[in-house]
Amino acid sequence: MPRLLGVDIPNDRKTVVSLTYLYGVGPKTARDLCRKAEVDPDKQARDLKDDELSRLATILESDYTVEGPLRRQVQQAIGRLREIKCYRGIRHRLGLPVRGQRTKTNARTRKGPKKTVAGKKGVKDLK
Repeated sequence: MPRLLGVDIPNDRKTVVSLTYLYGVGPKTARDLCRKAEVDPDKQARDLKDDELSRLATILESDYTVEGPLRRQVQQAIGRLREIKCYRGIRHRLGLPVRGQRTKTNARTRKGPKKTVAGKKGVKDLK
């Protein structure tokens, strides 16, 4: 498996698809990278030569923020929102959806599994 920036990219896929396994690299960025590094995007990742890999790594490090630095940047931005206690920061802190989605139904990904609450007892049960 070829390694780029400390990440193993899959052997059995085209170069342009394999590059998207890096955090912060999507399909368009992967195509741009292949064009800048003069690498055939349709070539299998296992067929990349060392000089092609080094060209890709050099361009990624110099022109793009990917992997560790990007993850750190995102976490710092979220931390800043939490620190200034803005609406989005409070939603992050509470583990609720941040971008205006409804929470009466859905939002199970952010809220986690349902927590069942016992219903109220009727008047007859109290006597």
